[in-house]
Amino acid sequence: MEKKKLDRISELYRKSKKSEGLNEDEKLEQQKLRDEYRKGVLNNLTGQLDNMTILEPDGSKIAVKDMKKKG
Repeated sequence: MEKKKLDRISELYRKSKKSEGLNEDEKLEQQKLRDEYRKGVLNNLTGQLDNMTILEPDGSKIAVKDMKKKG
């Protein structure tokens, strides 16, 4: 996610905590940006897990992405 969008999320959060709060458009913008941020985090985590392997006690290796397919 772009730094500009992350800064905007922070700006909206700070404004929401003040007495004036957010108007409806800002609330929608905040929700949209938060959803985009969450999707990015989830995609990054999924990508990392897909590239990991688990070393079994017998020395064999199992790719995490192969484990997802089984179960």
